[in-house]
Amino acid sequence: MGTTYRSGKYRVERDLLDEEGLEAIAQRKIYSDTHPRLTERLKDSLRCTVPKLKQRIVHSLPVLYWLPRYSIWEYGMPDLISGISVGIMHLPQGMAYSLLASLPPVFGLYTSLYPALVYFFFGTSRHISIGTFAVLSIMVGGVTERLAPDSNFLIANGTNLTAGQVDIQARDLYRVQVAAATTVLGGLIQVVLGLVRFGFVGTYLSEPLVRAYTTAAAAHAVVAQLKYIFGVSPKRFSGPLSLVYTLVDVCSLLTKTHLPTLVVSAVSMTFLISAKELNSFLSPKLPVPIPVELITIVAATLISSYTQLSSNLTISVVGEIPSGLSPPSLPNVHVFGEVVGDAFALAIVGYAISISLGKTFALKHGYKVDSNQELVALGLSNAVGGFFQCYSVCSSMSRSLIQESTGGKTQVRAVIVLVTILKLGPLFQELPKAVLAAIVFVNLKGMFKQYSDIPQLWRNNKIDLAVWLVTWVATMLFNLDLGLAASIVFALLTVIFRTQLPTYSVLGQIPGTDLYEDIETHRGVREIPGITIFRSSSTVYFANADLYLEALKEKSGLDISKMIIYKRREEAKQRRRERRAERRAQRQAKRELQDEGSSSEDTLSRDLERVSLGSLGKWTWDVHSIVLDLSTANFIDTVAIKTLRSIFRDFDEISVDVYMAGCQVVEHLEVGGFFTESVTKRHLFVSVHDAVLYCQNHRGAATMPSYEEYDTCIVLQSCKLGITE
Repeated sequence: MGTTYRSGKYRVERDLLDEEGLEAIAQRKIYSDTHPRLTERLKDSLRCTVPKLKQRIVHSLPVLYWLPRYSIWEYGMPDLISGISVGIMHLPQGMAYSLLASLPPVFGLYTSLYPALVYFFFGTSRHISIGTFAVLSIMVGGVTERLAPDSNFLIANGTNLTAGQVDIQARDLYRVQVAAATTVLGGLIQVVLGLVRFGFVGTYLSEPLVRAYTTAAAAHAVVAQLKYIFGVSPKRFSGPLSLVYTLVDVCSLLTKTHLPTLVVSAVSMTFLISAKELNSFLSPKLPVPIPVELITIVAATLISSYTQLSSNLTISVVGEIPSGLSPPSLPNVHVFGEVVGDAFALAIVGYAISISLGKTFALKHGYKVDSNQELVALGLSNAVGGFFQCYSVCSSMSRSLIQESTGGKTQVRAVIVLVTILKLGPLFQELPKAVLAAIVFVNLKGMFKQYSDIPQLWRNNKIDLAVWLVTWVATMLFNLDLGLAASIVFALLTVIFRTQLPTYSVLGQIPGTDLYEDIETHRGVREIPGITIFRSSSTVYFANADLYLEALKEKSGLDISKMIIYKRREEAKQRRRERRAERRAQRQAKRELQDEGSSSEDTLSRDLERVSLGSLGKWTWDVHSIVLDLSTANFIDTVAIKTLRSIFRDFDEISVDVYMAGCQVVEHLEVGGFFTESVTKRHLFVSVHDAVLYCQNHRGAATMPSYEEYDTCIVLQSCKLGITE
């Protein structure tokens, strides 16, 4: 059955209100009451009471809020199933993504463990899964390979370097130190930003920017895994076009492909793709998704162990995975200066991905995530994890979706993930690295599907499409950190350009209503005789103030500058004629002086009146009032205030009244000293309709509409509200 809508007529009767009348009725508070001084806010923040202390402790440690209320009977079983499912996913993804970071696979397991435990205490989201993520892993890999390339660890044989032999143990040890130092520094940056309540920084990364960035990062990840897929050893390139150089180098080495490694890669990818498709087909009937990656690595490990692939076919395997927990160690602070830019990029990208995912689940399940606390929680997860040789983490879309779909309710599952990783991790020492590379390839399939954003954005929003394409090109051509910086700058420039070049329009009235729309885009509106209603689609500020003034002159059809110049010339001529008339009058007889003097005065007064009221010789106009619709303004700076003053002054010169309507930033005007004796709050009306009716009553009484013409919303001298249906 369809829905039936009832329409009704509404008649609003109230006094015509300007800002002075509105303040008298609403009793607006003074600025100092709503905006206390900085010293007062500082004193209030430092003032400590027991309720405030308790609130701050619970706010800083959200686990103290929900853990005492934890119900084992209600949440225990869903969290158990969710923890085991997510822990199983952590194993292959942690080891696979560690290859993207150019680190031994065991450190991917550590990264899946420690940060999740820290987030357990400080995080506010109940559903996101903190751990390794492909984009952050490839960003870390760019840092580790830049500061610890293979060429720095060639094995020395006397005075010569043994060709092609690398001290892998020393290289990996230093790369772990670089990754840990970068992670600690990035975590500290996130904590500081969270403490100063800078959580909104993630909003500057729009969805098109993030999706394009992750798509380009996926291409970097694929190229980085080609050496494991084909069993070759390409050179390490850095700087612009490094992706292209690496891809060309890999292609040149294809003739040296290690065939057993390629066979393992092909079989693994074929099995993974087939199993995932089957998983998607059966997902509506399965309570828990089939752990495809876990089955793959278990089968590959068993085959590798029994056939001795490492020794018989020289296939590279994961190697030793120590059991238990690694002891903490201090980060190498000497590399902080070299990685500060990378750390900041990791901090921003990781937070943006986590908060967007966290808010998505919070909105779906009806709870709230604190953006600033999330920034602190993620920062502590990284900072503490860095002491345990972990690299940068954020939430994972795939694991978070599994976590939610399997019924996970709280972060208690992090403990279950810990047990899963500790018990199963050391069993995969014979796992071929080619299998992990295949897992990375297949898991990036979702990111490559994001190329479908291009035709959709082409239809919906060309500017967002430009942001997407610029982000993708910049990230593909430059390193991930430089690509991110260029993308953010371009995205901010699009905002500046859109506010600097807004749409200016003249409004007309929808007959019978108090609604006003653009006369160029709406056929059913009509202009108000003698009144120009001007609106900008953006707020007025220093970057577009001059454009606002020029657009107003153009839309109103009044060339103010020439009119003022011509008016002053006419006034000067009148004064000269008056002086000549006075001199003639002095030379005439007393009786003739009186006759000619009165005639001259009458003539001069009429001429001056004509000059001041709007007929300047070749210029005549019908506009007697200008209404500036400032409903789109969310702030007013000093440059905009000066522009508004000049508008009032210039139009007053040609006897055109100026009024403002719908302004929500009256406090900014007051603080900026806008109001004077000549321009008061009586020039500011609560709505465009109020301003129009005032102008018609004040300057255009002959054109006042009839009562029937405004039968749905007319401003009358009463304060009654009548509603009829």
